[in-house]
Amino acid sequence: MQPERLPRLFLVLAVAVMTHVNSHAANLPADHPCVAIVKDYLTDVVNQDWKGAAGYLAEFSLVQRQRDTVAAIKMAPTMTEEAAMLAKLGVKDVRELEKMTPQDLYVAERQAVHEKLALPEDVVKRKKESLKVDVLGVCGEEEGKIVHIVVRTSQETMTDRIEELFLISLVQDKDNAKKWFIVPEMMRPTKVPLADAAADSAPAPAPAK
Repeated sequence: MQPERLPRLFLVLAVAVMTHVNSHAANLPADHPCVAIVKDYLTDVVNQDWKGAAGYLAEFSLVQRQRDTVAAIKMAPTMTEEAAMLAKLGVKDVRELEKMTPQDLYVAERQAVHEKLALPEDVVKRKKESLKVDVLGVCGEEEGKIVHIVVRTSQETMTDRIEELFLISLVQDKDNAKKWFIVPEMMRPTKVPLADAAADSAPAPAPAK
């Protein structure tokens, strides 16, 4: 699961929201525990340590990813295409895929993607050695139980420097306040029926006398 990339204009808007606009968000210190988690996660991604990266992702996020993957394969137009999709993940049928842990499936997917890229070893080595992660903003919402971090990464190949912007969101573990997990899909649009939104914002009825 790759972190979400941000266009430059969106980054400006995101930082503005984090610092000035959103009354429900609060600026957090640069040494917030989530900052170290994000840096370690991005390091694992660049090092292609997919098992390590999976450990930073929320369990429910990995479970949903597995469901989406299984559903996509089942909807393949032909058996040949289904078999090809399964082969990329190192399995023979959907049942075998469903028996995998969400973490193992994530690892298999990431390995398949990067094997297809087939980058030369010297390029991969240079990217790993040159990785820099600059934190541009940290904010929290839901009383600090959700944290959003904007970072700029920099890597070098043999000929170029590659810079990318990411917005990474984390949620606090319900049972252990010291644990945080990354939720990649938090960037996706959400839909809430207007009736439900109105009910949430309506004042509570006065107690009966």
